Amino acid sequence: MPPISFADITAARERLRPFFVPSPVRHYPLLDELVGYGIRVLVKHENHLPTGSFKVRNGTASITALTPEQAERGVIAATTGNHGLGLAWAGAARGVSVTICVPKGNNPEKNAGIRSFGATLMEVGDRYDDAVAACRTIAEQEHRTIVHSTNHREVLTGAGTMSVEFLEQAPELDAIVIALGGGSQAVGALVAGAELKPSFKVYAVQSQGASAQHDAWHDGVSRSGAPAQTFAEGIATGSTYDLTFDTLRGGLADFVLAGESMISQAVRDLWTITHNLAEGAGAAGLAGLRLLAPRLAGQTVGIVMCGGNLDAQRAATILAGGTPGV
Repeated sequence: MPPISFADITAARERLRPFFVPSPVRHYPLLDELVGYGIRVLVKHENHLPTGSFKVRNGTASITALTPEQAERGVIAATTGNHGLGLAWAGAARGVSVTICVPKGNNPEKNAGIRSFGATLMEVGDRYDDAVAACRTIAEQEHRTIVHSTNHREVLTGAGTMSVEFLEQAPELDAIVIALGGGSQAVGALVAGAELKPSFKVYAVQSQGASAQHDAWHDGVSRSGAPAQTFAEGIATGSTYDLTFDTLRGGLADFVLAGESMISQAVRDLWTITHNLAEGAGAAGLAGLRLLAPRLAGQTVGIVMCGGNLDAQRAATILAGGTPGV
């Protein structure tokens, strides 16, 4: 049983409606040519949303679901960037205090963006897990609501609004390939597809350098604290998550791994063809589609440019033909 229902997604969509319009879906014939196998590729441009990422859906769905008492006390989260940006933007829109914990050395451009929306940003520890621990401590001290980037029902409902939109905008979709970090997008796609188009297939891709979710999906053994070495920080997860693991295992049609160089090439291809600059996670769907293309021959397949917040240094490396180090 999925952790959210289609009715939950519908309710979240109504709460999100006053804040932003649906992100565009576009077809680029040159992408069809690149992928081959007679596949028609449709791109959902979540990078055109406020904050440049689908995570603004998750943050807004969570902030707008708070009780008046919870809103008064504020929220807190640990993040490497896009989740924090989404919460900070939504908090500013509703007047809710937001504190974001990030690890030291986090993407400076994302840090600046979080602060720009009035959120308090705290750099804590060397790893994401250190930021999570600090987040819990501060939440207890200040009585804030923790909004986990995955293990939070309203986060999942917000992510689910993306796939409902996509299937309404392009009902001809046969499948979607999603970059998977915590799994909120994929769970939302599975719930949306089950309601709107039962034949719709959901595929996932992760980086070879951060394969915990992929490995767990294949062997059925949950993970915690596994290595996560990838420049695509949006999918740099070393753990599985209670709210998404079972649904992913039971619902995904397949789950593949893309190398760092493949993800970098996907960033370049998307820039050349669409003139949109995707971050690593935002390009991983294309990398995954290229791996899955022989199986999806002749179909209409969606990919999601889930984020466009690539920092300048990595962008320069990738567009010059390289692959960023970790």
